[in-house]
Amino acid sequence: MKKQKINNAQTTKLITLNDIAKKLGVSTITVSKALRGHPDISKATTELIKKTADELGYSPNFMARSLAARKSNTIGVVLPQIDHHFFSSIIDHIYNIAFARQYQVFLTVSHENAEMQKKQIQALLSMRVDGIIISVSQDTTDFEIFETAKKRRVPLVFMDRTPDLADCNTVAVDDMGAAYKAIDHAIKLGYRKIAHFAGHTNINIGRERMLGFHQAMNNHGLEVNPSWVIEGDFGEKSGYDSFMQLYRENNLPDFILSVTYPTAIGIYTAAQEVGLRIPDDIDLICFGNSEVQNFLSPPLSCVNQPTEQLAAKSMNLLIENINNIDNFKNKNIVIDTELILRGTCVKFNRS
Repeated sequence: MKKQKINNAQTTKLITLNDIAKKLGVSTITVSKALRGHPDISKATTELIKKTADELGYSPNFMARSLAARKSNTIGVVLPQIDHHFFSSIIDHIYNIAFARQYQVFLTVSHENAEMQKKQIQALLSMRVDGIIISVSQDTTDFEIFETAKKRRVPLVFMDRTPDLADCNTVAVDDMGAAYKAIDHAIKLGYRKIAHFAGHTNINIGRERMLGFHQAMNNHGLEVNPSWVIEGDFGEKSGYDSFMQLYRENNLPDFILSVTYPTAIGIYTAAQEVGLRIPDDIDLICFGNSEVQNFLSPPLSCVNQPTEQLAAKSMNLLIENINNIDNFKNKNIVIDTELILRGTCVKFNRS
């Protein structure tokens, strides 16, 4: 089969609106309106202009459009990680919503590093994004960059992990209520020796989940064993290390509330390593849902944080703020959770 040759002279040139206009013998204003789907331009002309733009290899200059219109139809997203199913699911939904709303997305990942997070936000601001969705890193303590964005009139929506700032947009699940719900369920099954492998309490999700755990224990008249409440980060190693610490001390509980799904994976790994069976020897439930949890042995029960709702409400709130920058009043949206029961946390497993 004969291969088609690429016209290098044409592909090296940056195609402009003027090039399309000259090719078709119309004005650049007509071309601009047609490419934006303006009703002033007939359907036939719009289709012809879009077809010609594709043939010539035209790509819109978002930076130039941003400078001219003071709106770029781009948003930035800053997440602490994406190898976690929770965040990868959220970004998938954000992309789908952005496409439907005719926004482009610039995704950055802080890898739980506050300094990297700051530089990424600075880069997004320099790119003149219309707004930013942020889930803050676990070591975020300096909020100056958020104030900088506010001064530049770039709306922010803090999603899931939120800073202790007054007057800001937030979208999160009811972490305290969810932790209470999980512990209440475990206690009603018959568990009394209950631990919480917690996250950093300087971050809202770690703090709220800790409060829900304590409230459920207190309301059922159960004493909290301080050695069974272990603060760590939100990853697998934290779950593994916390479990092994208690195992070496011969101080394992009967039940664990795991602050995240990765932390629970660390618990599974440690239990298997020392020859303990889940849920027969030690039972658990975690925050965060993934289809992968169905394939664990046993399948892992969880607090489901609805990622589609988190993404949709964050996107809608951000766009609402972008479109009403002068009169917008910040909102704090809280989403309810549910327990998804699989092979753990379904019955009391002690004699």
